[in-house]
Amino acid sequence: MTMATPVSTAAATIPVRFAALLFDFDGVLIESEYVGNKHIADYLTSIGHPTTPEQSMAKFMGYAGKDFLDRVEAWIGRALPDAFFAAREAEDARVMAEGIGEVAGAIAFVRSLPADLPKAVVSSSSTRWIRRHLEHIGLSDAFGDHLYSGREHVERGKPEPDLYLFAADKLGVAIGGCAILEDSPVGATGAVASGGYVIGLCAGNHCAPDHADRLRTIGVSAVASSFDEVAALLK
Repeated sequence: MTMATPVSTAAATIPVRFAALLFDFDGVLIESEYVGNKHIADYLTSIGHPTTPEQSMAKFMGYAGKDFLDRVEAWIGRALPDAFFAAREAEDARVMAEGIGEVAGAIAFVRSLPADLPKAVVSSSSTRWIRRHLEHIGLSDAFGDHLYSGREHVERGKPEPDLYLFAADKLGVAIGGCAILEDSPVGATGAVASGGYVIGLCAGNHCAPDHADRLRTIGVSAVASSFDEVAALLK
């Protein structure tokens, strides 16, 4: 019997040695991290708290809900004004209407996975956000109903391991048999704690030159700078 040979993620089905794949969403499948953090940074700067997109990503990226708000308010040293929430709502509406493109190679990679391979999205974003942008990039059918949100499906979101364990259970796969793709240090922390095989993905336009080193320090199993490198790690 001839074993399958890894090929470019754009060409054919790739072999996968894991029982399931878990995908973070923002910064892994879509290029939303820089866009969102630039908006946050610009707003905070406009109300007297100079913040760069890079600082926003370093301090807030990967958090959601109260954890996110607590970190922003700790950074500026006061409660956020109501106008912040209105501005974020308007920005989310704009982005939902326009859509956000893929991280380079993401669509071809997902389409090249074995059709029967269990896979799920594990994100701090809402399932509404996930569904809209999967639709925008043409992957609305790729994960079925396995779209899991840290703010909707578990009590403790990232950086806790709960969301990954929840998704693995829903897929019917032991977490030790899962490969997890994460880009943020917050997500990587929870993924490593879950016991899965964690690939730190540094393919998004928000990843600084030292991003891989930051993920290695957290203890990810491997790092990849492209989806072709992810494919090689999965064989």
